Amino acid sequence: MDSRYLIVDKKILPEYFEKVVEASRLLAEGEVPDISEAVRTVGISRSTYYKYKDYVMELSAKKTSKRAIISMQLRHEAGVLEKLIRVIASHSYSIWTINQSPPVNNIATIMIALNMDDATCGLEQLILDMRETEGIKKANLIGVE
Repeated sequence: MDSRYLIVDKKILPEYFEKVVEASRLLAEGEVPDISEAVRTVGISRSTYYKYKDYVMELSAKKTSKRAIISMQLRHEAGVLEKLIRVIASHSYSIWTINQSPPVNNIATIMIALNMDDATCGLEQLILDMRETEGIKKANLIGVE
């Protein structure tokens, strides 16, 4: 397996994971003024929040997330980037930025920031579709803001 992510039914996870996600949502939507109030509201410690805040998220939660950062490796061939852009557009994501490193051994590494406001599918499906696109070797979620 080359993915760092697992899809796990939240029924088997500790309750505090959901509370970390809820605290992040409260902060993102401005329902609480600061982290102290967010963790107090959901009933977890600040240390629990800080320990997991960058690792626990709902990928389909468009309301709390505005941008996704995805890292990919593409074959350095004409038309591969165009195919990637078509996949992104087909799910109504919009591209904020694309950064590409010079190709090494005919593989280009890119980082792409996507706006998720109008997306018609979750990030899981988008990344699966990217991985199935000819010429895309890897696609991994780096983060969600």
